[in-house]
Amino acid sequence: MRKLAQDYLAILKGELAGLNLTRILDEEDFYNKQIVDSLIPYEQSKFFAKELADKKLLVDIGFGGGFPLVPLAWKEPGYNFVGFDGKRKKADAVGLICERLELKNVRPMHQRVEEVLMDRDCVITFKAVGKIKDLLAKIFVPHGTNITVFFYKGPGLDQLEDLSGIKDWMQISDEFFDVPGTEKRRLMGFKVVPRGTYIPSGLKKNLVNASDFL
Repeated sequence: MRKLAQDYLAILKGELAGLNLTRILDEEDFYNKQIVDSLIPYEQSKFFAKELADKKLLVDIGFGGGFPLVPLAWKEPGYNFVGFDGKRKKADAVGLICERLELKNVRPMHQRVEEVLMDRDCVITFKAVGKIKDLLAKIFVPHGTNITVFFYKGPGLDQLEDLSGIKDWMQISDEFFDVPGTEKRRLMGFKVVPRGTYIPSGLKKNLVNASDFL
């Protein structure tokens, strides 16, 4: 992991300098707060590991500078990884990072999840990009599709978010992990109910099918 962190940081400080993909540019902080922080929840969570092993496809939403998307793709070269981000510059930049790191199993895309019908079984991850209830409401899943979602959060989640009244999703896990140089990391997992999520009829016809490009 040290070599991955060093190579990654060299790209960020070199040809991608000025894009502000991360504010963490100290080598030790970058290693702990970006690389280790991206991998420890997956490495230590039996729920996360099992779901990804079953589906072999992960979609990371709002990946920003590539976290946890790129470290996870590096960790598991036999699985497929796709990133959605609303900013094309970030998608292009992370694509370049993957090229430089010679990662063949990851594809960063300029795409918003609320514009996609998630009709393919996969694991979805969110790291520090919004509130759980709001983000789950943006994932549209048809009947019979097996989707699990994991949220990378800090330990103060209970004081910051109201998780009552979540519809169409069942909580399957809630775990805490120690990450050097940070507060504890909290990983919370949800599985879509068998009937899928509610999709307004007027919206469904405008959604892009995930199966067409994943």
